[in-house]
Amino acid sequence: MQTDAPFWESLVFDGIDDVDVEAVTAGFGTAEVVARGRAASSACPDCGRFSDRVHDRYQRRLKDLPLAEQGFVIRLMVRRFICGATDCPRRTFAEPFFQLAAPHARFTKRLNRALERVGLALAGRADARLAAQLGFGAGRMTLLRRVMALPDPRFSTPRVLGVDDFAIRRGQTYSTVLTSVEDHRVVDVLPTREAGPLATWLISHPGVEIICRDRAGAYAEGARRGAPDALQVADRFHLWQGLGRAVETCVAAHRDCLRNPSPSGTLPQAIRVAAGWPQGDSDPVGRRADRKKAAHALVHELLAQGHSRRAIARHLSWGLNTVLRYANAARWQDTIRENRPRPSRLDPYKPYLERRFADGCTSVTRLHGELNAANAPVTYQMVRAHVATLRRTPADAAPRPPSVRQVTGWLIRHPTALSDDDRAGLKDVLARCPELDTAAGHIRDFGEILTERRGATLPTWIDAVDASQLPGLTGFALHLHRDFDAVTAGLTLDWSSGRVEGAVNRIKKIKRQLYGRAGFGLLRKMILLQ
Repeated sequence: MQTDAPFWESLVFDGIDDVDVEAVTAGFGTAEVVARGRAASSACPDCGRFSDRVHDRYQRRLKDLPLAEQGFVIRLMVRRFICGATDCPRRTFAEPFFQLAAPHARFTKRLNRALERVGLALAGRADARLAAQLGFGAGRMTLLRRVMALPDPRFSTPRVLGVDDFAIRRGQTYSTVLTSVEDHRVVDVLPTREAGPLATWLISHPGVEIICRDRAGAYAEGARRGAPDALQVADRFHLWQGLGRAVETCVAAHRDCLRNPSPSGTLPQAIRVAAGWPQGDSDPVGRRADRKKAAHALVHELLAQGHSRRAIARHLSWGLNTVLRYANAARWQDTIRENRPRPSRLDPYKPYLERRFADGCTSVTRLHGELNAANAPVTYQMVRAHVATLRRTPADAAPRPPSVRQVTGWLIRHPTALSDDDRAGLKDVLARCPELDTAAGHIRDFGEILTERRGATLPTWIDAVDASQLPGLTGFALHLHRDFDAVTAGLTLDWSSGRVEGAVNRIKKIKRQLYGRAGFGLLRKMILLQ
């Protein structure tokens, strides 16, 4: 059908002054507009001189935004002009339509902007499905090309730079995100978490004054090489996290103190033999103990010969973490890990169930109903399994001793966050083990240094921990001393990597959205543009 051209011109081409609509047709679900350029002449793109001599004409087909749930196509008549300048290398040129479409483009600029928004939102097959429902008619590769063609956002070099890593493939491939800590902007994404790319970026972007990072040695080295004058700040969360691992090692080394003492002050002979512990000795026995003893001796012998830890791992075909565990252990007994029970949602409610069971309430249905009334996130099967365990336990059996992880949690959590049962259990453990009592004092002192920003007192704390010679804590203090300036700054200044962690959480959402469909280039583009 035919309709009045001025109506369509005011409706479709509002604000576009260099195009005249000649005809509009509609049929088979598509509306087509025939248009031509309005200007009598055009400027040569090389010499800039205007020409009105027409060499020939051709038609461009431009796809535009859908109109009234119909596809919309513009058939644009383009003139090719002759450049009359004798000194111009170009003989002919096509008239441009910069407001309507880019040169050689098959989509109008406004459709291209819509495709860019869809691509940035979904990026992949999902955005192709959405584009089809919206009537855009663009495939996934078309949308991905639109996203990849977008320029990176411009930014000024941040004064305070946050550096952190995130997993492309957990445990295998990691990348680095750089964030402006002051305004929460992601400024760049690096393909690895090694020192070289970070140093190169800092050299090419001078002006960074403060670098907030975790305790990774690669980031410390990259910051020293790329911005030697910048102040490095170790993140307080990672410091406390490192202390927690050191405390767990210390508690594991004194796990004997966690067991309930027998009347004679030692374990009964039958229990020692059943557990594989010889009489009068505190070392485990058996083939597993022999293997660990031999492995510990082998690693330390190779270290004494001057081999690096990585070289030892390659030579023995062991994992690097295994070699590090043996290398960092002063005694082979320190490499033995206890079996940790899997956490359960019922764990916080087990003391209540045990008290009610001791009071004579053995009905699983009633106990489950009481927990449901308290909005406890537990199932009937959880309660039934734990009650069955209580029924198999003799009434006069000694209570189960706390685990290493449980005591570690008691030590590193704030005292106000502990329940009455937790405080009682911690008090009992510290009364039986003077070494853990000393460790608890060091943990409280470090917590005060961290929360009150008293970084100037850190050397005193390190000396006190070093003098106590507690497993785990002594090594932690040694690592603090190796990164002393950054740790002191982190325990003194208000800057931290907390805002960087927020950016990492947003990156995880984008990564899951593109899981299995995005290489590093597309992932970097999505992170920078969202």
